[in-house]
Amino acid sequence: MAGHSKWSQIKRSKAVVDAKRGAVFTRLAREISVAARSGGDPNGNFQLRTAINKAKAARMPAANIERAIAKGSGHDQNGACQLEAIRYEGYGPGGVAVLIEALTDNRNRTAADLRLTFSKHSGKLGESGCVAYLFEQRSEVYLSAQSAQDGGNVSEDALLENLLELEADGYQLIDDGAVVYGPFKALEGLQAGLRDQGWIVEGWEHCWRPLTTISQADKKSEDQCLQLLEALDELDDVHHISSNLKPIQAEQ
Repeated sequence: MAGHSKWSQIKRSKAVVDAKRGAVFTRLAREISVAARSGGDPNGNFQLRTAINKAKAARMPAANIERAIAKGSGHDQNGACQLEAIRYEGYGPGGVAVLIEALTDNRNRTAADLRLTFSKHSGKLGESGCVAYLFEQRSEVYLSAQSAQDGGNVSEDALLENLLELEADGYQLIDDGAVVYGPFKALEGLQAGLRDQGWIVEGWEHCWRPLTTISQADKKSEDQCLQLLEALDELDDVHHISSNLKPIQAEQ
């Protein structure tokens, strides 16, 4: 019986992992399909190259990537991709601002799912523009801690010198490298420029970052906000979530 119980636990754990991987692949496929609407050749479509890069980093099978490109560019049997990118905004517990980017083929379904999720977790889905002004949309490029020239860690002095030649607004050193950020339209040039200078680029994306952050009064309130964000992230149509929540531990 003990062996049977252990095998059951292994199967359950594997099922959970497979389900999470499947959800990730579904989201990546949607992103690829939307990007492919502007052209199915990644050499001439930077947005598509970015989506494919993210899919490969997640170890998405090449066949899945090709199907998603065909669907978006209208080359599959079912015709062109009907997905559209929509931004939703709302408030979490304590007035935390939440900005959601969704990829959906049914606006009514997505809005209903979001409204219900907000309601269940003491939040509220708001009108367009209600919190967007609290965020800035920018480009971010993630650099490896290993430099292509000498195999050493990120040199802050070298990075600063290189950024003078690029359209960058700033940077942040992190444990495993650095994040360089700049204007929304500068993403392609920024990541290409850093590569040309010898940096190892591990990823890049467009994202929304809060201009200011707010904390909750206590750990219980913070947990309510985190539960809302997690529940929103589990919705099939949700592609990316940004909030201005500042974790309590971040202040210590």
